Amino acid sequence: MPTESGTCSAARQAKQKRKSHSLSIRRTNSSEQERTALPREMLEGQDSKLPSSVRSTLLELFGQIEREFENLYIENLELRREIETLNERLAAEGQAIDGAELSKGQLKTKASHSTSQLSQKLKTTYKASTSKIVSSFKTTTSRAVCQLVKEYIGHRDGIWDVSVARTQPVVLGTASADHTALLWSIETGRCLVKYSGHVGSVNSIKFHPSEQLALTASGDQTAHIWSYAVQLPTPQPIADTTQICGEDEVECSDKDEPDVDADVSSDCPTIRVPLTSLKSHQGVVIAADWLVGGKQAVTASWDRTANLFDVETAELVHSLTGHDQELTHCCTHPTQRLVVTSSRDTTFRLWDFRDPSIHSVNVFQGHTDTVTSAVFTVGDNVVSGSDDRTVKVWDLRNMRSPIATIRTDSAINRINVCVGQKIIALPHDNRQVRLFDMSGVRLARLPRSSRQGHRRMVCCSAWSEDHPMCNLFTCGFDRQAIGWSINIPALLQEK
Repeated sequence: MPTESGTCSAARQAKQKRKSHSLSIRRTNSSEQERTALPREMLEGQDSKLPSSVRSTLLELFGQIEREFENLYIENLELRREIETLNERLAAEGQAIDGAELSKGQLKTKASHSTSQLSQKLKTTYKASTSKIVSSFKTTTSRAVCQLVKEYIGHRDGIWDVSVARTQPVVLGTASADHTALLWSIETGRCLVKYSGHVGSVNSIKFHPSEQLALTASGDQTAHIWSYAVQLPTPQPIADTTQICGEDEVECSDKDEPDVDADVSSDCPTIRVPLTSLKSHQGVVIAADWLVGGKQAVTASWDRTANLFDVETAELVHSLTGHDQELTHCCTHPTQRLVVTSSRDTTFRLWDFRDPSIHSVNVFQGHTDTVTSAVFTVGDNVVSGSDDRTVKVWDLRNMRSPIATIRTDSAINRINVCVGQKIIALPHDNRQVRLFDMSGVRLARLPRSSRQGHRRMVCCSAWSEDHPMCNLFTCGFDRQAIGWSINIPALLQEK
């Protein structure tokens, strides 16, 4: 009976393998304390400046890590042996069935079917465990044309904020850690006005909705309102640096930062005294913005409060309290008396001043780390960005959960939304700038190489829908701002 003897032999081999494996597991468990005690004795015998309690805690943690890896390794061995045992069982059963009633063709079909089922189950398990990670970085194929139009170089330290004037003439404003704010000609890249009234880092800049006024927030615990008058120079021809968004970038070092040894801003007029100084905070003023109409301004501070001021009298109208940690940003609605403040307490709050007698507040919870900014969009939506590497789109009428979530691979700084096209610009800590639509679909990535793009963290972005030359501006800690021309309509038609 050769068929029967073959079956018994295969069964005995499988049984001996399982028995030897169980013995090895018992030996592993019994010697676990001996092996963990060995490095402990070796380390305790070495000289160390760490306290004994800290060393003991570290040894325990490393021991736990070692045991976890060991358990994973043992499970892996068990799975491999089970697969081998299953293959041997299939082969043994195949021999017995082949001698009884099945032809060789039928046996081969059945064995291959069982093996393929096992293989498919393993593949499915593997795909399921990795799909959640991969899906966060999937992107759509886009053909958005991105052109670097102009670089604005002149600050001596990182640029925290960038903004575009809402009145004629349209100029670009930048706020820097070098204690100054600069106004630029968008067309030529020349510095037009330098504001040096602050004695601390200038953290944000916003333009008045109808007058030639600028509002800056500073680390000197104040916000300043100052007037400017500029005359735009004649524009120069633009060099063609067109690239397709989403190209592979070329890594570049911090040594490639723009050379600003020559003080570009020294030749332009300097404003040293503000029209109005808004004082009431006990900490850094990290951001400020105008309410609709421009008669009031709101400031956000590291003292965990936001303050509403009367612009004409500089008097404090309301102090907005409730955040548990430092504020990171504030933003106002373009057409309604609404304010949104974001904080390191992982929340952002909506303040409603439409009814003079009632000042309601709503708290939005959904992030797991600092909310770096929250901005209004067209309609009843708010978009929030966070250090937890996500951007969430919210409906003001339903605060319980976001209507869209964008997951990225890096912390997100001050975001901005193109209202007309409903495109979100995401500046990242990893020097990238990505564009998404309101539903969370990635549209493009601005090119970054040794020849163009930011070389360090990108701090802020700002859209300018009316300017014929540039429609997106970005600034970063590489001490420069960049103006981009992006063919958004072609991108949307491609979708």
